Amino acid sequence: MNPFPPVRRSPIAGAWYPSNPAILQAEIDGYIDQAQPPDLPGEVIGVIAPHAGYFYSGPTAGYAYRCVKGKSFDLCAVFSPLHDYMPDDFLTTAHQAYSTPLGLVPVDQALITEVTIRMEQKISQSLRSIANDREHSLEIQLPFLQRALSTPFSLLPVMVRTNDPTLLEGAARAISEVIKDKNVLLVASTDLSHFYDEEEANILDDAMLNQMIRFSPEGVLEAERCGEGFACGAGAVALMLWLARFLDARQVTLLHHSTSAEASGDSSRVVGYGALAVTK
Repeated sequence: MNPFPPVRRSPIAGAWYPSNPAILQAEIDGYIDQAQPPDLPGEVIGVIAPHAGYFYSGPTAGYAYRCVKGKSFDLCAVFSPLHDYMPDDFLTTAHQAYSTPLGLVPVDQALITEVTIRMEQKISQSLRSIANDREHSLEIQLPFLQRALSTPFSLLPVMVRTNDPTLLEGAARAISEVIKDKNVLLVASTDLSHFYDEEEANILDDAMLNQMIRFSPEGVLEAERCGEGFACGAGAVALMLWLARFLDARQVTLLHHSTSAEASGDSSRVVGYGALAVTK
């Protein structure tokens, strides 16, 4: 018997994004409809999107989700950091669904079990299930998915707390073996540099985004390690890029970059945001 409540209630609705469904729907639709991403060279199988409050990063996130507007996926695998401390490298939810003001997003717990078994075989790591977490970076992608996609979907949520390339590539291999025959969208949630002035932030963000555009999970992790660029979800992005490789993706395209200064007007301490699409 599952001792946890079946639904994870949102701890951030009303703060990070509107809690009123009509207002939230209109805001997200506006971000998506206003975005004008470049033409893409193939089928989108993944996106990288920011995870700040919508006031700050919503316009950039709109570029990522414009690329999948009206499309249908049976499964969305969302990879994010976990900002709270936990001793585990890979975590997931113990709940049966996430709740947002736009409705419930069901979690595929049977798939989580399959992934955990395969990860234990590959890297001696499992997905630790946690309940009642307050992690915003994963949840904040869900209302965008609910509005962009044309049909309901189930969720594979993975929160990453390691930048170890061996573990991340091994986890990606394990997940790929479980989802390779599914109609799946991959989502990586990350912001970029934090609290530099805008000129320096742009230099740091360019360095990190260039590694993503090169389709280099190794480069993403190295840029973070040596301080050439920063992404709070570097491990999540690297895992997703390796997974996309295993699913035959071929290219990553930058869609949009911004900083918090565009919303706040303060260019002295900014946070960077990027949107990218992964295609095959």
